[in-house]
Amino acid sequence: MDQMNTYVGIVGAGPAGLFLSLLLAREGIGSIVLECRSREEVETTIRAGVLEQGTMDLMDELGVGERMHREGAVHRGIELRFDGAGHRIDLSGLTDGRAIALYAQHEVLKDLIAANLRDGREIFFGISEVRLSEITSPKPRIQFKRNGEEVTIECAFVAGCDGYHGVTRLAIPASRLTSYSRVYPFGWLGILMEAPPSSDELIYGYHERGFALVSTRNPKLQRMYIQCDAEDDIERWTDEAILEELQRRLVTADGWRLRVGPVTSKTIVAMRSVVTEPMQFGRLFLAGDAAHIVPATGAKGLNLAISDVWHLSRGLARFAKQSSSDLLESYSGHCLRRVWRTEHFSWWMTSMLHRFPDDDAFQQRLRRSQLEYTVRSRAASTSLAENYVGQPFDW
Repeated sequence: MDQMNTYVGIVGAGPAGLFLSLLLAREGIGSIVLECRSREEVETTIRAGVLEQGTMDLMDELGVGERMHREGAVHRGIELRFDGAGHRIDLSGLTDGRAIALYAQHEVLKDLIAANLRDGREIFFGISEVRLSEITSPKPRIQFKRNGEEVTIECAFVAGCDGYHGVTRLAIPASRLTSYSRVYPFGWLGILMEAPPSSDELIYGYHERGFALVSTRNPKLQRMYIQCDAEDDIERWTDEAILEELQRRLVTADGWRLRVGPVTSKTIVAMRSVVTEPMQFGRLFLAGDAAHIVPATGAKGLNLAISDVWHLSRGLARFAKQSSSDLLESYSGHCLRRVWRTEHFSWWMTSMLHRFPDDDAFQQRLRRSQLEYTVRSRAASTSLAENYVGQPFDW
């Protein structure tokens, strides 16, 4: 059996785990990142990425923002489209110049992995059979298999950054956790399409047939979504049917047309909200999807994970340098304030822009009224803009 030691054992090489490794290194704190997937799988699993202003700023601070600025696209507004017309929300104008960037999550992960490995920090890919023990003691342990050999890491703290289906949350006694959740009665059918951008900014469309979203991955690739049944058969959706449905839901009185090309990827994803409280137990701290999930409408999952580990890194640094546990003890409280604000915003966006199976004419009119108020009221537009570009990490 191989025995190793580090200050923080990080389970999961997603955004939370990899950002945490860099944040700790900046404070001179050692860590080891453990990941069940291969490096290739981590770097090639396609996921959308909308980066808040705070996430962009943190990438710059950590020295991993160069490619984001070169290849990503900064957006200073979004469009809400309904009743055949588009209405621009001026994100930057309403938030003192703040913005978002479209830069895919797997590209962010490539940058984070490269920076960690370049500086000699350890990331173990392709491990299996991860188990946690002694998490309420001063020396928790992480056991796993690597290349068929049993390995034990003894550390001072464990960061659970391994997602909703990971092992870290399950290491906490169920009696010590409370889970809040909502499953939405629809999903998103997402496609990648080889075609030039159809719009300079994201389009969020509300239509009697359901929600639609248009975004751009790069100058030659578009990412688009339509609301569908979460249990729908993906094979039922031909490329022609998808493009026809997108055009119907995004139709405008001025004849706007979608720019089309070959569809290279199709997936259907469910929509749900989950929050687990508290986000800590003993020396184990949960971050990102291991603790909470937001529906994709507000584009918040990656950003919320980064906010979590920003708080966690500060607490771990305070403890390592000053032997003070105050920030670690308040970790859940600090994170959950922003988590619930983000959950509410994502629920609000989802509720405003989607058709629900039990909708009646009254509910539809209420939804259209909310959309009209949002685009006509500066106060309402500002609220959307502030939440979309992201509240400060210490909000």
